[in-house]
Amino acid sequence: MNQRNSHQGSGEQIRLRLPKRNSNEMFAIAEQLMGGSRMNVVCADGKSRLARIPGRMKRRARVRAGDLLIVVPWEIQDGKADVIYRYTKTQSRILSRRNLLPENLDVF
Repeated sequence: MNQRNSHQGSGEQIRLRLPKRNSNEMFAIAEQLMGGSRMNVVCADGKSRLARIPGRMKRRARVRAGDLLIVVPWEIQDGKADVIYRYTKTQSRILSRRNLLPENLDVF
């Protein structure tokens, strides 16, 4: 029997993607949808940015106001960012319970 399968009954391990600090990724919350795959987000550093959903993610993830996201601010314009990942509500609650979210974004 595989070791992974033998431990499933004792506290299930759920792997969640976290922002990579060396790639300038950070948590953000979608504040207001603007249309045209753009939205206002509040980032972990306290700034409000205009974020866009890139084409490769547009078909996979529907982003709503209040969703927890991972964004990457643009190097050229700090007021803009790209959305990299969207968490489900369940994943957001798990991150909140594990105290992995910054204080200013922990609304779950």
